[in-house]
Amino acid sequence: MDIPVDRIRIQTEDFSIEKEIEKIKSVSKKIGGIAVFLGTAREISKGRDILKIDFEHYPQMAEKGLAKIRETALKQFDIIDVTLIHRVGTIEMGQNIVLIVVGAMHRQEAFSACSWCIDTLKKTVPIWKKETTSKGEIWVEEHP
Repeated sequence: MDIPVDRIRIQTEDFSIEKEIEKIKSVSKKIGGIAVFLGTAREISKGRDILKIDFEHYPQMAEKGLAKIRETALKQFDIIDVTLIHRVGTIEMGQNIVLIVVGAMHRQEAFSACSWCIDTLKKTVPIWKKETTSKGEIWVEEHP
């Protein structure tokens, strides 16, 4: 399956939520519902103050993982298009980390696909998170 340019990305720089929504909207006039998941860096985790987060990844495998999620979502759900973007490198508190935008004819399919995409991404894509706290660095092992 050919993936439209920019539908899956792993990048260090921030992304524009508005531009990504507009890209999905431009795919089809049949889109009646768009679901968006935006993950941001929070300053507390498990009772610890977080100073920064670093994300590392296995480049080719992470991109293949995002492509597989996109392909599966398009087959498994009644959706029209989906974009998955994940940032890597150092992320400061309050900054964007991950964005998923799903366009569908109806809202329920968009919601279901969006939820499935983020859950699957966190479980399967080789992207690792290291939190820097006032007490040191912690590699986050679980995928909530």
